[in-house]
Amino acid sequence: MNTLRVIMVTLLACLLVTPTANAAPRYQRYVALGDSYTSGPGIPWPRLDRLACYTSTNNYPALLADNLGLRSYTDASCGGADTTNMLAPQKPPLPFGTHPAQFSFLRADTDLVTVGIGGNDFGVFGELTGKCPELRPSDPTGSPCRTHYTVDGVDTMKQKVAMTGERVRAVLAGVHERSPAAKVVLVGYPRIAPPRGSCPDVLPIADGDLRWLDEVEQALNSALANAADADGRTTFVDMYPASLGHDACAGSAAWIQGKDNNLFAAIQYHPFKSGMVGVANEVSEALGVRGGAHGRPVPRSVDKAVVGDASTVTLLTRSGYGR
Repeated sequence: MNTLRVIMVTLLACLLVTPTANAAPRYQRYVALGDSYTSGPGIPWPRLDRLACYTSTNNYPALLADNLGLRSYTDASCGGADTTNMLAPQKPPLPFGTHPAQFSFLRADTDLVTVGIGGNDFGVFGELTGKCPELRPSDPTGSPCRTHYTVDGVDTMKQKVAMTGERVRAVLAGVHERSPAAKVVLVGYPRIAPPRGSCPDVLPIADGDLRWLDEVEQALNSALANAADADGRTTFVDMYPASLGHDACAGSAAWIQGKDNNLFAAIQYHPFKSGMVGVANEVSEALGVRGGAHGRPVPRSVDKAVVGDASTVTLLTRSGYGR
């Protein structure tokens, strides 16, 4: 009986000290900075208050806010952004004015900042997804795109992503300066190409260039990891290993859309909602918070008044988005 009593007392003590779902969120003022891999263009449904950037209500900032138990958050991300748009206004994907410099959303009392940036610097992402499919017919089993971007023996794409790392380090310093008490998380990019094999109907890129594209992405993620390490006050969440088996060639398990635009799922070469769930849960784990399945049509953290619908997507299509 005494043993049973000890066990019951121990269990009761554990229940008293274990956080519950109703406990106050660890973070109160969350701001998300980033490009289209953060904003989530094409993932249902677009936010009415951020149509110019085609920001999704189901991107990873919204899902992460739900994981954190937040009822609101600030999403400063915008498609097409690069590191220069932390300090400078941006012409967003749709011509509905300008998007403010993303640093302008930071406050001294901001206590959590996620940063997803770097893929657009020096035009790397756009160059690769635009030029490589164009060059595939010239040598489908070779590496015509790698050859195109190799100048005097120098891989100019890998050279550019190395320079991007220095830019991102400056971004992190800028975040600390404006929000000195904030926990800062730098989010890497999920894999686009498979580790082996090909799927030309989805990724119309030469076989050898798929391997090279994968190398460039790994180099970019390494540059981001090095930037976080050099900063010393930033946590890097590496989505490359976490997305193994979820590349664009992975069929129903894919986190990334292939060559086709689908304004009701994801634009070409960008994450589906499943990819955003994967990122949100990886970041949550890094923060010591439980992830979720996120089956709700609209995250709790998103004001229903800003949620678009199919007619909103039609409006965006007529405006030229995704063409």
